[in-house]
Amino acid sequence: YRIQGMQHIGVATSDMDRSLQFFRKLFGMDIPFFDSIQAAPLMDSHTRGETITKRASMVMNLQGGCAFEVLRADSFEPVAASWEIAQGDLGITTVQMKTRDIQKMHAHARTVAGDDCDAKLSHTPWGAPTFYLQDPDGNRFQILEADDWFENNGHPSGGVLGCTIGVSNMEEAMGLYADVLGFDQVLFDETGVQPDWSHLPHGSESFHRVRLTQSAPGAGGFGHLTGRTYIELVEAQERKGRFIFTDRIWCDIGFAHLGFDVRGMAALGQALDIKG
Repeated sequence: YRIQGMQHIGVATSDMDRSLQFFRKLFGMDIPFFDSIQAAPLMDSHTRGETITKRASMVMNLQGGCAFEVLRADSFEPVAASWEIAQGDLGITTVQMKTRDIQKMHAHARTVAGDDCDAKLSHTPWGAPTFYLQDPDGNRFQILEADDWFENNGHPSGGVLGCTIGVSNMEEAMGLYADVLGFDQVLFDETGVQPDWSHLPHGSESFHRVRLTQSAPGAGGFGHLTGRTYIELVEAQERKGRFIFTDRIWCDIGFAHLGFDVRGMAALGQALDIKG
């Protein structure tokens, strides 16, 4: 089997049309692959055993980067977490978006997202300029510069670059993401206070933060378009992270899932079984 790379992030929202318009304007996600209402029986294990229906639309920025699968529950009214999700909580807490020019993207984001966008840039602990913003549902995004692009239509944003995932045990998580899923190249691995999180919930605390990419990314059908992708694993050191869907189900508001471009799905299933 082979994981070619990341393919999309599932973003569950409260208002589908508002979110699609927001993502189109802010991130240039203006190429729709589909938009339909269907049952989701494959997600029964994440919806308490009951089959829900949802509206889903896959959208992409053709300049480069991965897609969004924007979701809105149809058979129930979706709810947000009862607390502000923080780095180190368990699950996808932040989605990283790519830009050619972070200053230009910051000015654009402040115009579109207003005060839901950081007022100024910060720097990651490895020295990259960055900033954070939230969509109307409170989903958090991080902007980072990238140098691999498919085309240039002038929009300051590209698509999805990667995501930040809170884990309860870094060693066990690395066994999945690095050993099985192929995100085996460690770009950053440190424990401590993270300077670019100082203004975020629990940002003054210590975290074990590991940034991964693939040493040998695949050449899947969308490889040149999606570009290099990154997974950031985070383990809170001073508290126990809360599962972001505690008391909720898939398609409630939040980052619902991470989709990979896979070749050899049956073999991947066998590898996951062997690894437990």
